[in-house]
Amino acid sequence: MSDLPRPIDLLPHRDPFLLVDELTELVPGERAVGTWTITGDEYFFAGHFPGRPTLPGVLMVEALAQVGACGALADERFAGKLPLFGGVDKVKFRRQVVPGDVLTLEVTFKRMGSRGGRGTGVASVNGEIACQAELMLVLVDV
Repeated sequence: MSDLPRPIDLLPHRDPFLLVDELTELVPGERAVGTWTITGDEYFFAGHFPGRPTLPGVLMVEALAQVGACGALADERFAGKLPLFGGVDKVKFRRQVVPGDVLTLEVTFKRMGSRGGRGTGVASVNGEIACQAELMLVLVDV
């Protein structure tokens, strides 16, 4: 069993919008890696797309942001803050993600300060990039 915190213990997100199953690496304030297993039972597949379920790209970006938020909130300097999107740049989608895939989500911060940070996120399946983006995180008081 991992000694890493559970995403639900760090994030304010809850079902059905908690998109990170577990953290596999964590360097608070610097880097976080987690996974999301796509089962096919997720609520959005009923409409995206009937007969050809495909993970919406915006949810891959959200999942990356959630892993980044885990990395930030694990840093005691930012504990108790609410992580919000500050922006997303240079988003690229490289492959479809479908039921049965395990999405590996990696976020590395380039800069972190008292009000937020900027980092790079990569979502992949079996080492094949599905999505990459530059993420900006804003930390606000709860």
